[in-house]
Parts: sequence; C-alpha cells; structure tokens
Amino acid sequence: MVKSIMVQGTASDAGKSILVAGLCRIFSQDGLSCVPFKSQNMALNSYITLTGHEMGRAQVFQSEAAGKEPDVRMNPVLLKPTSDRKSQVIFNGKVLANMDAVEYHEFKPTLSHKISELYQELGAENDVIVLEGAGSPAEINLNSRDIANMGMAKIADAPVVLVADIDRGGVFASIYGTIELLEPEERARVKGVIINKFRGDKALLESGLEMIENLTNVPVLGVVPYGDFKIEDEDSVALKNVNRYYDSSKPLDIVVVSLSKMSNFTDFNSLELEPDVSVRYVFPGDSIGNPDVVLIPGSKNTLEDSIFLQESGLGKEVQKLREMGTYIFGICGGFQLLGETLLDPNQVESTTGSVKGLGLLPVETTMQETKVTAQVKGSVGELSVTGYEIHMGETILKEGCQPFSRITTENNQPVDRLDGAVSEDEKVYGTYLHGIFDGSEFRRDFLNKVRLDKGLEPLNQVTQEYSEFKAEQYDKLADILRENLDMEKIYEIINQSEEDSNGSLH
Repeated sequence: MVKSIMVQGTASDAGKSILVAGLCRIFSQDGLSCVPFKSQNMALNSYITLTGHEMGRAQVFQSEAAGKEPDVRMNPVLLKPTSDRKSQVIFNGKVLANMDAVEYHEFKPTLSHKISELYQELGAENDVIVLEGAGSPAEINLNSRDIANMGMAKIADAPVVLVADIDRGGVFASIYGTIELLEPEERARVKGVIINKFRGDKALLESGLEMIENLTNVPVLGVVPYGDFKIEDEDSVALKNVNRYYDSSKPLDIVVVSLSKMSNFTDFNSLELEPDVSVRYVFPGDSIGNPDVVLIPGSKNTLEDSIFLQESGLGKEVQKLREMGTYIFGICGGFQLLGETLLDPNQVESTTGSVKGLGLLPVETTMQETKVTAQVKGSVGELSVTGYEIHMGETILKEGCQPFSRITTENNQPVDRLDGAVSEDEKVYGTYLHGIFDGSEFRRDFLNKVRLDKGLEPLNQVTQEYSEFKAEQYDKLADILRENLDMEKIYEIINQSEEDSNGSLH
C-alpha cells in the first residue's frame, strides 16, 4: 500500500501548492523518497519534462522541493483554458482535445482508472506521496464525478489534511462549512486542519482553535504564518500580488506586459535575483512609463492576445517604446506577437483566420494543429542556454533579422536548427525558449547590454544560479513548517493510514 497524505483546501488559493512543496521538502530532508501528485490541475503555467511531456509548473516546483526530476505522472491531467468556455485537455503530457466544462465533466470518469494506474506506479517507486487537491472538496454540484479532491482521495485511499486561508477572513466558517458539506465517508478521511497565511499574535486564536476542534472533531495541526520566501505562484490567482517585490530604486526597470491569456510568467522570476533589476507587471489602464526593457510573455491564445493588445492600447505603447530604442523581448507567444502577421488557417486558436502582430520583427507565424513540446539545449553566440518549448505555431523569418539561438539538443536527441529572431539593431528579441533567463550567464550578459546602452558600467559578477536560489527557498519553507506544524502528528496520520489499509487495526 502506498503511504500518502493529501492536502485539500477550503477554497482556491488557500496555499495548498506551497504546503505540498514544504511537506515534500521535509520528507526528503528526513530521508524519504517523496513525490508530489495532483490528478487534475488547471493552469496556464506549464513545463516540459526531459521526455517532452507537458505538466503543470506547481508539480514541477514541488518535485524540485522533493529533490526529484519532474515526471509527467505527477500531474496526469492538465487543463489549459483557451477561452472563457473551453480548455485544452492534456492527459499524461499530451493534448487530448479542447472541451467545454460540460464535455469535460462527462469525460472525467473515463480518466479515473488511468489516473489510478499512474498513481500506483509512482507509489511503487517511492516511500510517500503528497497529493494536492484542486479548489474545494465541498463543490457539491461536481462531486459525483470528482477526480481531484475526495474522488482522488478515495482512489489513493489517502488521509486528508484541510487547509484554510485565514487572511481572506471567515476561516472558522470555511473550515466548519467545508467539513459539514462532506459525505460521512469523506468526512472520516479528514485527519487534520491547517490554518494558513496567519498574521498577528497566535494567542488570540487559541480559543477559536479549541472551539473548531470541538465542533468538527478534527485536530488543528498548526497555524502557518506568512513566510519570507519566494516560491513560484500558479498563474491566475497570483496576479494580484505580482508587483509586491518591485523596487523603484534599482537602476534597471523591466516591465512585463500582462496579456489576457498570459502563460508562464514564471519565465521572469529569475530576473528578480539580480541586484540591479526590478520587475513590474502592467495591466490595461496602467501606464507602461519609460522602462529599460519590455517583456512580452507567452500566451495560450496568441491571436486573441494580439487583439487584446490593440484594444487595450498596450500595443501602441510598446510600439512607441520601440521607436524610442527600448529593448523589447518576447518569449513563445510573445515572440509571435512581435511579428508582422499571425495566421490561423486551421482555426487552431480562433475563427478570425489572421491578425496583425506588433510589427516589431519581420517574421510571420502560422498556427499548427500539432503542439511542439521539447526540452532543449543550445547556444546564443558563445553562451550556452537551456529551456523548453511549448507552442502551436511555426515562425518564418524574413529579411531584416537574424536567428536568436541555435538548438543542438531536443529531448536528449542531437539536432541542428535555429530558433527565434533578433532585429538588425539588436534591440528586439524573440525566442520560443521558456526559461531563457534562468541561466545566470545569459541573463547577466543581456542585462549588461542594457546597462551599457543606458550609460552604466556592466556588472561582471555572475549572480547565483536560479536552481540554487530555489533550493534555499524550499529549505526556508521547510523550516517554517517544522516550526509551526505538528510534524509528529502528520507522520502519525501517514503511518496510521497505512496500518488501516493493511487491516492491522481492524
């Protein structure tokens, strides 16, 4: 029987992903082979594994915390919204179809057995699995076909810890209401409660903790405060806080244009490691101002975001900044948006057929029906770079630009092809490589070009590798959880569950 524990939340953004990462780090520190698992994830932030499979980035940072290579089995189902009504359904790393909510709800039961097989495979290879739920287990209108919360807990026969966000208010009502809405057999799986994102004096909570324990007959395993660490956010719900680290006193001002279907904004997290850089995001209605660099992120629907840039006025601002000599850098969908035209003859993303891009690079993109998913290695000039590609389009370069990089390895196989484009004056860059800024040498080299253009001396030191920085953050998170959670009780819950499953207590 697989040893496991499942973290579910009273609502979205309760902090499940971060807590799963922290528990994975603790179990790894304690000598256990541990992996995360989320049966169904809805996110525009995704990642490509070494085998060329696509999975949600939350399970990527959780696997990093566990000291494991990301494995697509950790996230069997990934839903990537393509519009307000439809999502691209990805199973075991490959695209199945585009479905609306009703179609997917009807389809879910066919996935249960396959999800169980993948879960059991991971269980046979590891000591413990930390599962993450999605949204809330009390979505009573959806629970009959649930594969993400209590439905997954049943498949895994996993004990559940319920996480509640105290920062949004009503924490005791959310805990009590969630537990009361569960079916009796589901309620029996809830072995503990964690109160998350606490600010203030814990002593003021004590009476409430005692009362909620008496009302639910479920122990409170700890109260976790806001911590001083930087770990990746999942996309949609995190955007309200993306500017929290901005520091206007730093010499390089970098702006990310927030697209309506923005994906993989985590491409820019590593820039915040640099001592001379501060990153801010601009939304419709915001002024871009006069930054040193404008970054155009990936998009799940590039044609729709091209129209968004036109209608919001952000596109015109970017074009004006280009005329002023500002550096413009687009990644994946952002690269496509920098071109002259986006064609969609097979209606992969839209019914419009074609739209105009920003016209900042002499390139043209045609949407393809097959998605490219690859981990790659290559070079930009004499600098080695690594990254991963996730895109539906093929881009052709015209006269007036040169390739950005040469790709030499794709999914561990040797290749020789070109990627991206750079304008003749080397002020506009486009690439399909997600994670291009995670490599410290390329990141510093590009920023030094910006510094020199601004009349500043280059910084010669290479800053900390992003992977090392992330490892430090996972350790900080683990320290906070050890200090504030009853880890002895959590281990007891895991071990008790295995004993129950083996029948030794019956």
